[in-house]
Amino acid sequence: MPRANRLTRSRDFDTVYRQGRSTSTRYLVLYWFPRDDGEPGARLGIAVPRKAGNAVTRNRLKRRLREVWRDLADRQDGVDYVLVARPGLAEAVDGRDLDWLRERVEEALGKASA
Repeated sequence: MPRANRLTRSRDFDTVYRQGRSTSTRYLVLYWFPRDDGEPGARLGIAVPRKAGNAVTRNRLKRRLREVWRDLADRQDGVDYVLVARPGLAEAVDGRDLDWLRERVEEALGKASA
C-alpha cells in the first residue's frame, strides 16, 4: 500500500476517532470519516493493541491487514479509515488464510456502508 494511502499522523487518527463513525464485528472495529480535501483514494490506519500479542505478532497482523486492504482500497474513495484489531484476531488468523481475513474486513466495510 503506498504511503500516500496510509494514515500516519496522530492527529489524523484523532480526527477519525473523534469526528468519524464506527462499527464493530467480532474481530475488528472500523472507524471512518469522509475527507473534505478532495484527494482521491482511501487512507487507512491500523491499530493493534498490545493485548493482541507481542511485537512480532502485532506487526505480522498489520502486514496481513495491509495486504488485504490493498485489494479492497480501490472500491473506497475520499474516506479515512482506521481498523482496530481486537485481541482475539491474532490467534484466529494464525490457522487461516488471507481469504478468511478478507471476509472479516469486508464484513466490517459492509456494516459501515449500510
